[in-house]
Amino acid sequence: MGRCLGNCVSQLQSLRGMVDLLPEQTRRWQAVETVAREHFRRSGLAEIRTPLLEVTELFARGIGEGTDVVGKEMYTFLDRGERSCTLRPEGTASVVRAALQHGLLSQGSQKLWYAGPMFRYERPQAGRQRQFHQIGVECLGVSSARSDVEVIALAWDLLADLGVQGLELQLNSLGSREDRQRYRLELVSWLEQRVDRLDAESQKRLSTNPLRILDSKNTQTQALLGEAPTLLETLCEESAARFSEVQALLSQLAIPFTCNPRLVRGLDYYGHTAFEITSEHLGAQATVCGGGRYDELIQELGGPATPAIGWALGMERLLLVLEVAASADPSGAAARLTAGSSPTVYVVNRGAPAEAAALQLARALRAAGVAVELDGSSAAFGKQFKRADRSGAPWAVVVGEDEVNSGILRLKPLQREGEEQRLPLLDLTALLQRLG
Repeated sequence: MGRCLGNCVSQLQSLRGMVDLLPEQTRRWQAVETVAREHFRRSGLAEIRTPLLEVTELFARGIGEGTDVVGKEMYTFLDRGERSCTLRPEGTASVVRAALQHGLLSQGSQKLWYAGPMFRYERPQAGRQRQFHQIGVECLGVSSARSDVEVIALAWDLLADLGVQGLELQLNSLGSREDRQRYRLELVSWLEQRVDRLDAESQKRLSTNPLRILDSKNTQTQALLGEAPTLLETLCEESAARFSEVQALLSQLAIPFTCNPRLVRGLDYYGHTAFEITSEHLGAQATVCGGGRYDELIQELGGPATPAIGWALGMERLLLVLEVAASADPSGAAARLTAGSSPTVYVVNRGAPAEAAALQLARALRAAGVAVELDGSSAAFGKQFKRADRSGAPWAVVVGEDEVNSGILRLKPLQREGEEQRLPLLDLTALLQRLG
């Protein structure tokens, strides 16, 4: 029989833009999530978990059919019941749907957070895949400028606690629906006189969703928009006063910000306060966290008129920034967060009776709260000790046939100088005392 040239069976791969999180990456994600959970607990937020799959209408109505997300990027298909379904491209619409469906709003204001995967058919790039992950906050039933600032401060403080560096808060007001309608007319009139200077995509948006032009990535269009009227200039007195209050409160909290009159965010449901937190370490796609107020969304989805504000941060982008921060400051918070975890004890063992005793000992130590790595290779002690050193464990417990026969284990320090100790094999209390 001839030798098979090349792979006889093609190796299965993940879909483009769908990335595996390997154990080391997963550990870092869990560390971030742990810090976030604590911030949310202290801020009185409750976790909510929504399905990955929703009816398409939810996003068409909630996000806006004129957006790129709905028009170009959603994973939409018919299920076996001929219902149009979509893998969620963002979290806000799902949270609002759940709050309405289960009557949460009748119980008063809701301060919620979520975490999980989202899906958009985009060009994969660093920090953004087709399956990407978000941690998000949604505060439903709150309307004051103070609530805007509380939500922004929560995001800012979380990122600071994680050790993220090079951050900038960009702030804008999208005003009321009437403000935006008035501005839309003014912007369209201004752009129509300069339509030949717009890129092809922006020319299409001029008649469908002109505010999206402000979000154009075309450099020529962006240069033109530098001369265009801004929404801030069109705000009514009430909207302008509200935005001034937001800025004043941020200043009182010593949170630095920059007003960006071109900031509109990518979803149609935003109004009044909109913001992004960017990092200088992410290049052109610099946004780590973004959000804003969406007072009209709940009513749009069939609920009562209800004010609301929220934000979401992208986990993939956040981890990229944390890696940069860890490299810049090896002793800082980001470095501690991204550092590998090590067991407290590495159990070196060989021989059938010793392996059985080592298994029993490892289980007892774990029950006592000690992190234990049990070598299962049956390799020579020399090889096991090399792995013990690489594990980063401060201690090795040695259990061989001699130790089983004598009833005495050996406790050996790995990360510092020190004498090997001998302890009764069955005296767990004595061992725990030595481990500290």
